[in-house]
Amino acid sequence: MERQSAEAIIEAILFTMGDSVEIARLAETIEEDVKTTKEILAGMKEGYEKDNRGITLIELEDSIQLCTKPDMYEYLIKIAKTPRRFILTDTLLETLSIIAYKQPVTRLEIEKIRGVSCDHAVNRLVEFNLVTEVGRLDAPGRPLLFGTTEEFLRSFGVKSLGELPELNSVQMEEFKQQAEAEVQLQLDI
Repeated sequence: MERQSAEAIIEAILFTMGDSVEIARLAETIEEDVKTTKEILAGMKEGYEKDNRGITLIELEDSIQLCTKPDMYEYLIKIAKTPRRFILTDTLLETLSIIAYKQPVTRLEIEKIRGVSCDHAVNRLVEFNLVTEVGRLDAPGRPLLFGTTEEFLRSFGVKSLGELPELNSVQMEEFKQQAEAEVQLQLDI
């Protein structure tokens, strides 16, 4: 195998794994012996140093790991300390409110209430750590059940679900009309 291809494969594996990988396993993957693989790794590490890159390779016993150079930590801390921002669209807020008030709830139940597919909305809410899978419904197909997280409570300033404001029939009717309008908008497109 060409050295540049071997380096690319090793780099992709180490980046994706995010943890140390045994050199012997890397050797098998690139179809080289351990000695040649170690030479390739040494060349990669030297290249990272020479090019003044933000990453390096560290050897841990018989394994290797792709890591950030120690002198880059101060920049990582600046990013890590920055709170993650997310924007909740009307669709996400509607879906989140259904989950909060009806939990545990399946995607199908959410879709029945909203009248439209909710896959994207639920996935985004899970990604934002506002919603999580809380189990499976004891029914055919064993659909996933969703509920809110502690992050949801923190984000909305409530200590428990019991502190959520009660929905009156007027608010429920407004939700229904908004969902119907959204369905009609999608049909018109």
